[in-house]
Amino acid sequence: MTDGAVETDQIRPPAVLPPRLTRRGIPTDPTLRVLALATFVNRAGTGASTTTFALFFTQKAGLAATDVGLVLSVGAVLAMLAQVPLGHLGDTRGPRETMRALTVAAGAVLLGLLVARSLWAVMVVMSLATVLMSGNSAVRNGYIARVATGGRGVMFKAYLRAVTNVAMSLGAALGGLALLLDQTWAYLAVFALDGVSGIATGLLCSRLPHLAPAPARAAGEPRLAVLRDRPFVVVTLLNGVVAMHFVVMTLAIPLWIAAHTEAPTSMVAVLLVLNTVAVAVFQVRLTRGADDVMSSARAMVIGCGWIAAGFVVMSFSSGTSAAVAVVLLVLGAAIHVVGEMVSSGGQWGISMGLAPDDRQGQYQGFAGLGFSISNVVAPTLIALLCIEWGRPGWWVMGGLVLGAGLLLVPASRWALRTR
Repeated sequence: MTDGAVETDQIRPPAVLPPRLTRRGIPTDPTLRVLALATFVNRAGTGASTTTFALFFTQKAGLAATDVGLVLSVGAVLAMLAQVPLGHLGDTRGPRETMRALTVAAGAVLLGLLVARSLWAVMVVMSLATVLMSGNSAVRNGYIARVATGGRGVMFKAYLRAVTNVAMSLGAALGGLALLLDQTWAYLAVFALDGVSGIATGLLCSRLPHLAPAPARAAGEPRLAVLRDRPFVVVTLLNGVVAMHFVVMTLAIPLWIAAHTEAPTSMVAVLLVLNTVAVAVFQVRLTRGADDVMSSARAMVIGCGWIAAGFVVMSFSSGTSAAVAVVLLVLGAAIHVVGEMVSSGGQWGISMGLAPDDRQGQYQGFAGLGFSISNVVAPTLIALLCIEWGRPGWWVMGGLVLGAGLLLVPASRWALRTR
């Protein structure tokens, strides 16, 4: 290695992909088929429950909207604290077995929503369920990184993200039916579906290949080595900055359309459908090429460039006629979703490629912290920039995302030199 360059044999995993990921939309790999079925079952239940949760507990159970917000916030904070230790648990106890236990437990806990009515009861149920689901996500990502060798991990993640979008959409439709009926029994049926789908997902994990637990720690090795891996910490923080673009689309866009444009508020739903369909159809295709750490870092730069361009286009939707605003919003959202899909593949490739094989659970749990922190910091920052400041704020937001993407190239190279 000379002049700080990264040798080929330092780039992990090797870029050797199978000829076909799917045949007629069905995965050719049996492990991916099980993961996809489990993902579909679990996320369909989540989509239905997410759609109905807030309205049921405010309109039927009598909680205040601030109470529901507090419940979700407490669960999110506890999940942040738990996902790295639970990811580590998957490494040391076996990822398949840990996934099964966490998912079955989360499903059983969610059945508590059938009887929880007070603030504290709902908070206990949702906090425990959120912690278990967050831990399961860390273990699952670590499992994928270990089982999908030869550069297949990013493709596995891309396919599963497409499945997630389809399942969440179908689940949301079921939740919408419950909202239409607006009967207590319909809401409870949705919560029961969510709990049972979690239990079923855990049982499906038994069909996954067993992976041996990580070997015992060497003398003097820290329990959670990822916390001392400074390059990986920097990479995770930069990925968290990039991840703010998700919050822009869910928070800033509705407020922007309503307060700053002449476009109808129904455009919020149109843009959501556009994003969901695009990810379901094109996610796998647009992650090809993110086969190792440095190619993934370069994909992040490309994806962040598309995201920033989408923000610029959408910023010009204010001060125009309704028709022009609609065109610019659709065009900007289409550009953004390309960047979302490309950068997602880059993020997966970096986080999986930099993690030691026997510590994937804790490393993927830590990688998820970047997104968690983003969800805490981004709403206030985005409201100030995009909504209060207006058009220039969108440009600054795009610049932050693109800047973080550019910094990921040297940060990833630094991280590779320390492996």
